Amino acid sequence: MKRKRFTEEQIIGVLREHEAGAKAADLARRHGVSEATLYNWKAKYGGMDVSDAKRLKSLEDENAKLKKLLADQMLEASALRELLSKKW
Repeated sequence: MKRKRFTEEQIIGVLREHEAGAKAADLARRHGVSEATLYNWKAKYGGMDVSDAKRLKSLEDENAKLKKLLADQMLEASALRELLSKKW
């Protein structure tokens, strides 16, 4: 089964429907996701506006990029330390 990706706008829209009183099981069936996914979305995006959700997504992307850069730098520093510690 192909996994469908939802945009922040769509997720916020589904959560607003849930807040308006729609049942989680009905929403899950209508949008083709599990109830657990709805509750995960609620934990992550609950109470946010679309702009807040987009900002969160951009910060998460930036954080992942910075973590990768840090890991590369640490690996390079480790390799240099190892090279310098060898006796010629």
